Amino acid sequence: MNLFKNADGSPKRMSDQNLLLTITIAVFFLMYICAVVFLGSGFLKPQTFFNILNENAALIILACGMSLVMITGGIDISVGTLTALVCMSCAVNLDYNGGNVLTAILIALGIGTAFGLVQGYLIAYLEIQPFIVTLAGMFFAKGMTTIVNATQFNVANEEFQALKSTRITVPGMGSYNKLGNYVPAYVEIGVVVALIVVAVLFVVLRWTKLGRSFYAIGGNSQSANMLGINVKRTKFCAYLLCGILAGIGGFVYFLHVGSGSPSHASGAEMNAIASSIIGGTMLSGGSGNIIGTFFGVLSLSTIKNIVSSLGLDEAWWTNITVAAMICLFLVIQSVVLSRKNKAKS
Repeated sequence: MNLFKNADGSPKRMSDQNLLLTITIAVFFLMYICAVVFLGSGFLKPQTFFNILNENAALIILACGMSLVMITGGIDISVGTLTALVCMSCAVNLDYNGGNVLTAILIALGIGTAFGLVQGYLIAYLEIQPFIVTLAGMFFAKGMTTIVNATQFNVANEEFQALKSTRITVPGMGSYNKLGNYVPAYVEIGVVVALIVVAVLFVVLRWTKLGRSFYAIGGNSQSANMLGINVKRTKFCAYLLCGILAGIGGFVYFLHVGSGSPSHASGAEMNAIASSIIGGTMLSGGSGNIIGTFFGVLSLSTIKNIVSSLGLDEAWWTNITVAAMICLFLVIQSVVLSRKNKAKS
């Protein structure tokens, strides 16, 4: 049996999701190869790639949650300030309230779950626009962060610092420094958590009834309802999962920075949306891939590193480049969408 041909001998048509995923992965590798060729051998070191993962582990988790709600045709712009609230609450618990790592994790999960429950209920069951609900959630989280503590401070809790300093060595991926000493490559704990989240959500979206329901209501909620899918409950689950993932991502971010601050994760929600779009998740809903979102985060970070390596350290150059990438992928999505409509007609 030929895997690339239909039963009648005609070539198989690549699905929209696979096409967008292929484009995303190809763009990432193309950018990384260009960085290696034109910006020196620093990008060849495995640790350079692992540093991208270390710095963006939290964003990977937030973007995965964002992709879930975008697949259903929604949006959540509260995840950035929710991350800041998680960081500040955990920091205060550890340093001022005699807490430990376990209580900090429970606080992070509790905050994320609470936001997911409330916002999911308002959006799914009261049918309030997602943008309005999550905008309110964004302002609420921002205000609550300042109420918890208005100043930035580093966490001194020894148990937390020990966990934060933990590094997982990647065998055989080290490199030699200028002194000729071998430096092993490593990743932080947050990277492992992020990869587990990506793997679990990939399985959920690809092989479970809930995952198929996300795509169905994102494609056409009325048709999904006629097929017997509980549209309201499915939307509620999407926002609940997004909230829980924001709590997990907030703790991973906290584990990376080791401090509490009202300004933490500023703009993270926009980066999560951008990563999802670059990863092939359509704003109109019904299409998306968690693996694509993962590579979307990597692509976004890589282009920022390239801009910085070129000596363009001003913030506007990064913003302009990211805007150009988003526009490029929106155009690609439009082309794919028109291709899909032509196929239907």
